[in-house]
Amino acid sequence: MDFGLIIPAFVAGLLTFLAPCTLPLAPAYLSFISGASAKDLADPQQLKTIRRKVIINGLFYVLGFSVVFILLGVVFGIGGVALAKYQAILGRIGGVFIIIFGLYLMHVFDLSFLNFLQAEKRFNVAGKLKPGNPFSSAILGFTFALGWTPCVGPILASILFLASSTATVFQGAFLLAVFSLGLAIPFMVLAFGVGHAAQTVSKLSKILPYISFIGGTFLLFLGILMLTGKMSIWLAWAFKAFAIFDYEVILNFL
Repeated sequence: MDFGLIIPAFVAGLLTFLAPCTLPLAPAYLSFISGASAKDLADPQQLKTIRRKVIINGLFYVLGFSVVFILLGVVFGIGGVALAKYQAILGRIGGVFIIIFGLYLMHVFDLSFLNFLQAEKRFNVAGKLKPGNPFSSAILGFTFALGWTPCVGPILASILFLASSTATVFQGAFLLAVFSLGLAIPFMVLAFGVGHAAQTVSKLSKILPYISFIGGTFLLFLGILMLTGKMSIWLAWAFKAFAIFDYEVILNFL
């Protein structure tokens, strides 16, 4: 397992949550999975019960979108296995595309043919879902992954390129699981503080104009590392520098 890919996958998940087309909708998702109105959320006496329901349903919501992303990781991992002997070349090709995606997000140039990456696909399932129901929350998460995240297409596409650069199906699935974790953690943090979710999102919304540039810079850096084949070396150094993991010990253990 190439642990050098874990941090980029996780950061990409965080950037997806903070995307201008995702973050502002978080309170609406929380309201739906709680089955409570804005008035109920403002009532301290009901908040404890609502919070418990939100956390349970939030986990099902996270499960729903994680299944979709992990399946995508499996598909792209299969592609990586089929083309394993070209892995080095594919990694560099992927690096070029990720650099292009990064420059696109930074608005360095306009690529009209990439507009499809920001297209939205919506599913009209409102009448079939029951607010506050775990199964409905899972279906909502599933449809979110299928229909909404194309608006952050460059980020998701970059992680799928990483998945295709791996040599096993498991690694592809694992990378997208890490990506899902990066998207899930801030959502669940909002679920724990459901009574203050709207205020929190309002504060975070102040940084939304900078998210695209930050995400573009991240992809640009990631693409350069892939293009030069220096990703694992640089991240191994980063792990040691910040004393997060002892990279060599982990590799020796595996």
